[in-house]
Amino acid sequence: MSEEQFQDLLYDVKDGVATVTINRPDRLNAMRGLTFFELAGAIEMAGLDKSVGVIVLTSTGERAFSAGGDVKWEKDGGLAERHMSFNPRNVHEAVRHSGKPVISVVKGYAIGMGNHLAYCCDLTIAADNAIFGQNGPRVASPAEGWIVSYASRVVGAKKAREMWMLCRRYPAEEALAMGLCNVVVPMDKLDEEVAQWCKEILSLSPTCLRIVKASFDSDVDYLRDPAPNHFQKLIAPDYFTTPESKEGANAFTEKRQPDFMQFRK
Repeated sequence: MSEEQFQDLLYDVKDGVATVTINRPDRLNAMRGLTFFELAGAIEMAGLDKSVGVIVLTSTGERAFSAGGDVKWEKDGGLAERHMSFNPRNVHEAVRHSGKPVISVVKGYAIGMGNHLAYCCDLTIAADNAIFGQNGPRVASPAEGWIVSYASRVVGAKKAREMWMLCRRYPAEEALAMGLCNVVVPMDKLDEEVAQWCKEILSLSPTCLRIVKASFDSDVDYLRDPAPNHFQKLIAPDYFTTPESKEGANAFTEKRQPDFMQFRK
């Protein structure tokens, strides 16, 4: 994949830093299948580039790092065949296996996949307008496996379950106290802060950093699923053909509260 092939991303390499920018501001940088594919490819490309010492994952605009999965794309069936086509989880695997520190830079909303992608990066720098949180149960879009359970390592078991099971929103300073980000800075200081962190990383031994990163990742290897979508296929194999799976997306696009009570009868 070359730089010119990206549609949903911007990709730039300068002075040892590869910057991968989610570029769908009209959709609050929400991600569709193509976005997942391109993100994994861009991160892998940066990982293989010997001139790159650190990868920065960011977004266009100040309103959102990413609002998560594109609900319109999901409503049209985008997730229904994710175990047979491109799985969003491949982006997280690309981050883990890049061999280089990956910094997520969060401006505005980091919701759903925007949130768990940010906390699965090695480091997270947040602007003071950042808001973190999960959305899956609210819009009937299931996430599963290690990208969920790893949250316990980041914020602790009780807070992780609260975050995933209540779908609350956490402003930047609260997210910092929880451990969802490393630092919070004013928006006008964000680029300066990111540049400083990159400078410090680039001054260190790249091989040692690769070993350290692999060591951290080895600690959670047992969390990785035996197969993609294992829990969804085990617990609810026909989920994406059910009315429940459509209710959340329909409610979101119709700007109403979803009615999930009907599925508890």
